[in-house]
Amino acid sequence: MALGNKESIVTNRMDRSLRITFILPVLNETYSLQQTVDTILALAGSELHEVLIVTAERTAAESLAVIKTIEKQHPAGIRIHRQGLPFLGGAMQEAFDIASGDHIMLMASDLETDPTLIPAFVETMKTGRWDIVAGSRWIKGGGFEGYSRTKLILNYFFQKIFAILYNTEVTDLTFAYRLYRKPILEGIAWEELKHPFLLECLLKPLRCGARVTEIPCRWRARTEGTSASMFAETFKYLRIALKTRLIPKSRLKRRIS
Repeated sequence: MALGNKESIVTNRMDRSLRITFILPVLNETYSLQQTVDTILALAGSELHEVLIVTAERTAAESLAVIKTIEKQHPAGIRIHRQGLPFLGGAMQEAFDIASGDHIMLMASDLETDPTLIPAFVETMKTGRWDIVAGSRWIKGGGFEGYSRTKLILNYFFQKIFAILYNTEVTDLTFAYRLYRKPILEGIAWEELKHPFLLECLLKPLRCGARVTEIPCRWRARTEGTSASMFAETFKYLRIALKTRLIPKSRLKRRIS
């Protein structure tokens, strides 16, 4: 089932391995980061190009210590980047630009995105003509664990509103577990620096003609640290959704001077 613009030109890549950059932003994760990296290295196989760990000024000392250990354990596959732009959106923007793989996996380092599903993302990308394989919590087989009832209701209605605005069958536009072909991200003019970037980085590719399919995923509440996402910020997702829908397509791309 194709979701999004059907005119995107994508070649079938079943004849070779993907070269995936796995992006892991780190703020206060420790054992969950170690488990995530270990699972990536165990399951990605020949598809692994690099694990790009992004740190910030606020990254906890305990997390930095775990990162040093991981780097010593796997010097060939781990790359560390200290972000210059602030917040999660800034980290992702920089990671998109410097990723050297031909595919990019956007996921969390706190196990809210189940790393054991990586093979399912890879298989789906390789057996279809997709630009993006997105995880969905709202299709059969997906779901939520430890999500508050209020947030669940808000999420449901936001997904419906976004789908109507963009005339898309995509059911989960805010879940940050996705595998991208890197070319679909190149040249896009990003603007969000905080968590609404996770919506922006699906909506803008959609408007640029990306073909998207979904696989079921379960979201599980993190078991260590605290989330940097604030409830009040949820409504900022509506602002970027409306703005991205209304601006001309010509302004979705960065100007080349």
